[in-house]
Amino acid sequence: MLSKIANFINKYYPAAVAGLILFLVGIWVGQNATLGFLKTGSARTPVSLSNRASPSGVTVDFGEFWNVWDKVTKEHLDKKGVDQQKLLYGAIGGLVNSLGDPYTVFLDPENNKSFNSELSGVYEGVGIEIGSKDGRLLVIAPISGSPAGKAGVLASDVIAKIDGKDTSSMTIPDAVKAIRGQAGTNIKLTLLRDGKAIELDLKRAKITVKSVDFVDKGAGVALIKISRFGDTTKDEWSDAINKFVSEGFSKLILDLRNDPGGRLDTAVYVLGEFVKTGTVMVQEEDANGLRQEFKSDREGRLQAVTPVILVNKGSASASEIVAGGLRDLLGSKLVGEKSFGKGTVQKVEDLTKGAGLHITVAKWLTPKGTWVNANGGLSVDFEVKLTEADIASGKDPQLAKALSLVK
Repeated sequence: MLSKIANFINKYYPAAVAGLILFLVGIWVGQNATLGFLKTGSARTPVSLSNRASPSGVTVDFGEFWNVWDKVTKEHLDKKGVDQQKLLYGAIGGLVNSLGDPYTVFLDPENNKSFNSELSGVYEGVGIEIGSKDGRLLVIAPISGSPAGKAGVLASDVIAKIDGKDTSSMTIPDAVKAIRGQAGTNIKLTLLRDGKAIELDLKRAKITVKSVDFVDKGAGVALIKISRFGDTTKDEWSDAINKFVSEGFSKLILDLRNDPGGRLDTAVYVLGEFVKTGTVMVQEEDANGLRQEFKSDREGRLQAVTPVILVNKGSASASEIVAGGLRDLLGSKLVGEKSFGKGTVQKVEDLTKGAGLHITVAKWLTPKGTWVNANGGLSVDFEVKLTEADIASGKDPQLAKALSLVK
């Protein structure tokens, strides 16, 4: 297995990153050799190792690592609570976290299962997508109708505490694990909004997310809302477009507000609905500056339609790819507020025993070469605020502006 990992790393990553990632491999290397970190006469805690082969080119001294491992396993007060598998996962997590990239993460089997269930659209929790900006955890988007959505959680709320525990040193997977839980159980969140602390007591629930909704707004105008780009989005999108075409709609508002993103291939598929075969819809740029173009592989059914697009601070990643692509390619107007600004691509790898690894491998760029991180998100053509008072009264001035543009 290690040889496969080494081959993968050598194939896809620069030497500097590979050396850091392969730090973990030392966990399996040389345990049966005599290391010079123990005092004379002290005995090492026995460790049975597997997959000990070291990849070529790794010259890291693991003496200090094993020194700490030995002290923890021998000297910690709660020896029965020392779980070697957890120590291993902790070492891997620390290695990955040392990169300082909140979106390059190691997921233990429990967290990886949770991630996959979210993409499928069904999980248990409070209904928020978590991200990181300027070193703080924050809400990318609340899910409509979820406990968080009903409690008034908003995009860009900073998550300061989870059940009273400060989040400043938490990773995104740590926060997700803390917030997720069995439906019917309670959790307390402390949020910061405009410098003001907001305390919320929430009851977890089963969250089922339908990723695409279709609304007839009259006069040939359709509103299609995409809540996320998940495993079922392609089929749901196709159903919506079938309805749009078969029932004679001619104008479209595409609502990407509070859409935290998801699958890149699904975003590309949605973009392909509006363009000809061979059109460049998005680009990836790797660490060496090499670019790869993603082109449409089909004739889109909505080539005669230029949608008006709704975005806000909760529009991130894949939703920004769609919004930025449609503006570059069709001149679509963006209405609402500046988007979140997540312009990187993560490669998802399944590891042994159900664990997973997400590694940032590239930037994504719009067809014209714009990187959203450079400007902190996509700027809108028509800025319209949606206030808490608007939400409480059922008003939607952003949608009203979009309707005035499309009709």
